[in-house]
Amino acid sequence: MLYWLTALSDGGDFFNLFRYITFRAGGAFLTALIFGFVFGRPLINVLRKRQGKGQPIRDDGPEGHQAKAGTPTMGGLLIVGALLFSTLVWARWDNPFVWLVLFVTLSFGLIGFADDYAKVSKQNTKGVPGKLRLALGFAIAIIAALWASWSHPVGLQNQLALPVFKDTLVNLGLFYVPFCICVIVGAANAVNLTDGLDGLAIMPVMIAAGALGIIAYAVGRVDFTEYLDVHYVPGTGEILIFSAALFGGGLGFLWYNAPPAAVFMGDTGSLALGGALGAIAVATKHELVLAIVGGLFVVEALSVIIQVLYFKRTGKRVFLMAPIHHHYEKKGWAEPTIVIRFWIISLILAMIGLATLKVR
Repeated sequence: MLYWLTALSDGGDFFNLFRYITFRAGGAFLTALIFGFVFGRPLINVLRKRQGKGQPIRDDGPEGHQAKAGTPTMGGLLIVGALLFSTLVWARWDNPFVWLVLFVTLSFGLIGFADDYAKVSKQNTKGVPGKLRLALGFAIAIIAALWASWSHPVGLQNQLALPVFKDTLVNLGLFYVPFCICVIVGAANAVNLTDGLDGLAIMPVMIAAGALGIIAYAVGRVDFTEYLDVHYVPGTGEILIFSAALFGGGLGFLWYNAPPAAVFMGDTGSLALGGALGAIAVATKHELVLAIVGGLFVVEALSVIIQVLYFKRTGKRVFLMAPIHHHYEKKGWAEPTIVIRFWIISLILAMIGLATLKVR
C-alpha cells in the first residue's frame, strides 16, 4: 500500500525510498515485529480466558508434556495477523505472487484454526478428521499451483528448475501442477509435524523464510539472475517483503513461545506457515531447494512415515516415538537442547540452500 507514495516522489526525495523492495522489506519486518509485541499479550489473555483448559495434551506423549496442560493454543493468529497486516501495508498490491502466497497462508491458516477450535472445544487431540483436512489442503494447493503456473513467464511454465545445474529445466508437462500441489501440501504438513516443542517450529520456519526471501529477491532481478545463472521470474522480488514480515512476526511470537511457552502456535500457525514456504518455493521455481532449506521439516515428516510403515509391516518401531524430536525426548535429551540443536541444523541447511544460487 505504501508503495503508492512513490507517486509523490520527484526521484530524489524521501518518498523515492518506497520504490526499493529492500527498504519496504525492512519496514515490513519492523511493522510485524511491533505488531507481535503490541498484540501478543492481549491475544494470549483472550485465548486463555476463552479456552479454559487450553490445548489438550496427548496421554501417550513424553511425560514432561503433561506439565504444559492449560497452555492456550491458536497463537498462530498472532503470526498470521502480523504477517497479513505488514504485507498489505508494505507490498505492492498489483503483484500476483504476493496475493498467491497470502492466499495459501490464510487458507491453510483457516484449516488449522478449525482443527484447533475442534480440539479445544471438545478437549481431545483429534480435531478435524485427517482426511477432510487433507482434502481441503489439496483443494487450496490445486488453486495455488494453477495460479503460479499461469503467473510464470511462458518459457518457465510447467518447467522444473534443477539446483546447481546451469540453465537446466525439466518439462513436467501435465505433471507440474500435481508436483506443486505435493510441495505445498507436503510443506504445510511437515511444519505441522515439527511443531511439538516450545519454539521448535517457529525458528526453523523463520530461517527457511529468510533464505527463500533472499532467493525470491535474487530471481526477481534480471541483473542478479544473469550473474548467478538462475532463471529470471519477474515479480518474485516482492515476496521478500512477505518473508521479512514473516520473520518479524515470528520473532514477536517467539517472545511468548520461548520455553516455557505462554502460548502454542497450534495448527493455525504451523499449517499456515508451512503452506507459505511451499507457495514461495513454487512461485520462485525453487521447489527442490525447499527440500534443502527446509530439510529439518523433511526429516520430521520422514520419521513419521518410516515409523508408521515399519510398524504396520513388522509390529515394531524404528524410533522410540515419532516425530523424531520426541525420540530424543524419550532418550533423555532436555527440551531446550533439542530445540537449539535443531535450530542450528536449520541454519546450516539454509546456508547450503542459499549456496545453490552460486554453485553452478
